[in-house]
Amino acid sequence: MPFNSELTDELNLLTQFNLKNEQDGIKVHHDARAEFVAAAERLHEKGLITQKDGGYLTDLGRKAAEHSQALTTLIIAN
Repeated sequence: MPFNSELTDELNLLTQFNLKNEQDGIKVHHDARAEFVAAAERLHEKGLITQKDGGYLTDLGRKAAEHSQALTTLIIAN
């Protein structure tokens, strides 16, 4: 399955989380780009983040963010 724009937006949002500090959440403001607002809502529906406008990573969300950030690092490094 190739990455579509919705999946790319979700992955980009997951890379915004600080994995070194679980107390750091994110807030997607209502006036943010519509793609990111929608991505946050989808991640919340999937159980990866605690609020539809960001919040904190759930346990599953942390795993997804770890993989997303690792993939980003691998691609950028090579």
